[in-house]
Amino acid sequence: MKKLGLMIMVLVMAGSLLIGCSTAGKGGTSQEKPLIVGMELAYPPFETKDDQGNPSGVSVDLAYALGEYLGRPVQIENTNWDGLIPSLQTGKVDVVISSMTITDERKEVVDFSVPYAHSYLGLLVNKSANINQVEDLNQPGKVVDVKKGTTGNIYATKNLTNATVNALSSENACVTEVTQGKADAFIYDQLTIYRQNQANPDTTKAILIPFQDSESWGMAVNKGNEELLTQIDSFIENFKAQGGFAELTDKYLKEEKQTFDALGFPWFFD
Repeated sequence: MKKLGLMIMVLVMAGSLLIGCSTAGKGGTSQEKPLIVGMELAYPPFETKDDQGNPSGVSVDLAYALGEYLGRPVQIENTNWDGLIPSLQTGKVDVVISSMTITDERKEVVDFSVPYAHSYLGLLVNKSANINQVEDLNQPGKVVDVKKGTTGNIYATKNLTNATVNALSSENACVTEVTQGKADAFIYDQLTIYRQNQANPDTTKAILIPFQDSESWGMAVNKGNEELLTQIDSFIENFKAQGGFAELTDKYLKEEKQTFDALGFPWFFD
């Protein structure tokens, strides 16, 4: 009887294991695997934190919508800007959604989705500086702040060789230097420049007229992750067709959209 009971117990345990393997094989477990999304929560209204310290913003909503589309819960990993691509390469995150411009240099180390947004660079200028266009900055004695590793950094390094270019670690540091007169201008994307000028109208002015071709933003995955990349491309197409980007505009960027329309500038998500 003891032997018979032991055999029954073994058969039950084996059956349970087989059921578990069968469920995983159908994607039950894999579908529930979190989608880990890397972003730097220091770029409102795209990537930031709410009053309770929770991730909030355009990219956060976009990440959760992607997770819903894929049937996977989303986990946001707040990562410093210069650590985002390494976090992909080491497998710490599955995808980066962090207002990242698609560049040839970055495409050498990560794969990008189809573009989901298009932006231009703008200038936040100290009111006392005699700056009316980007060319006015390209002279000795002018100080230009940029956020380290951004396309504004790349542009200034290549095109403003006569000025002093300071690459700082945060957007807020750049804005502070402009408001205090320590820097003549800060080069960043139009939307941020507009918002920072609205927040500092007494000390700054915004120059929003585009001075280079538009930059495309994309979601980044590790090199060779074709399966996830295909799914993301499909999501972006579907999300746009269903009015998702229009809803994000109404929620986070309604005033900016009205201003850009009045100025005749192309809109970010068009």
